[in-house]
Amino acid sequence: MSPDDRNDGLFGGSGETRTRLPEGEGGGDDVYGGVRRSARGGGRASSRSLVTVVGVVVLLIAAIAFANRGGDDSSSGGDDGDKAASSPTAATGTKPVGGKTGGIASGFAKTKQGAESAAANFAVPLGSAEMFDKNKRNAILNTVMAPSSVAKFQTELDKAYTAPFFKNVGLNEDGSTPSGYQFISRTTPIGTKATAFSEGKATVEVWCSGLLGLAGEKSTKPVTNTWSTMTMELVWVHGDWRAVTHSEKAGPAPVPGDDRASNSDEIAKAVEGYGGFTYAR
Repeated sequence: MSPDDRNDGLFGGSGETRTRLPEGEGGGDDVYGGVRRSARGGGRASSRSLVTVVGVVVLLIAAIAFANRGGDDSSSGGDDGDKAASSPTAATGTKPVGGKTGGIASGFAKTKQGAESAAANFAVPLGSAEMFDKNKRNAILNTVMAPSSVAKFQTELDKAYTAPFFKNVGLNEDGSTPSGYQFISRTTPIGTKATAFSEGKATVEVWCSGLLGLAGEKSTKPVTNTWSTMTMELVWVHGDWRAVTHSEKAGPAPVPGDDRASNSDEIAKAVEGYGGFTYAR
């Protein structure tokens, strides 16, 4: 199943949640923990087991009802996603897009939700390894930027992606990846916030987590986790949202966990094996 196929259920489904409850009361192990006890020993053990099962089912129903509370109203496909304000991390009911341009999601709705979805999807290529290749970078800019801003950003980024910059991230001076290594730059949107919205204009912040570094046995620039916030000013042009400006700042970053760091081979295989998504608000 492709990522887009999975998104159909996440972002445009009916909003129903199905829960599989225990089937019957026959023999076998108790699905909520532990082997089924014998009836011998009185009715108190059976009563306790019944109370435990009923309690778990009640908690499940309550959790499902709470999770769905913020999504029922949005399943009708509201104009701008404001109905989901009570559940800020839940996707609204309107599908983000129906197609792609140059591998990047396109065809967003002319709504606040559409602007937020556009910014989230633009953040992915703007923070990708393809940005370190001039030809691929220009193709990305031509897709996500407004026509009036493309030339300006091409010039600015050509000045930024220099030999010293490439060397700083472990690449060769021309931006190519050293033999025997894999360069990784990958961005994942965590959430979006429209700080301004009017007819045909929007300013959206995208909080992102990212990976950056050189995977290889003797790499001196190992892949590390990054946190940043991208800010984009968007305009409605030629029937879709496009970015006019794009800036980035560090953070907010959470406290690092206690996870064991994977070796470079594991990281490289994960990046190759796990595809991305089409993001929606």
